[in-house]
Amino acid sequence: MKAYWNDIRISPKKLRVVAEIVRWQDVTKALDFLKFAPNKWAGLLYKLVFSAMSNAINNDNQAKEDLVVDTLVITKWVVYKRGQAISRGRSHRILKRTSNVRLELQVKK
Repeated sequence: MKAYWNDIRISPKKLRVVAEIVRWQDVTKALDFLKFAPNKWAGLLYKLVFSAMSNAINNDNQAKEDLVVDTLVITKWVVYKRGQAISRGRSHRILKRTSNVRLELQVKK
């Protein structure tokens, strides 16, 4: 019961803040928290947890109440380098970071 999301256009540092809260929670509690959290990245993780839950229900015939967020790993991916023009023909570097997310669900024991 896994779900992956590669090359998300948000920094891993921002995603890890919400991931620490969601890790080891029941799926229903995690979805409730992520749905009403006031962050863009909470909405992205909501989609991923919902996808993993749907995979578990449809493919593995698991009950929604028995699922727990087991592994939620957020890793750094490609950093896009852009520039912003400043005075005297110079530029400042802007780093646009991306992330990979791996989510695994387990059945309660």
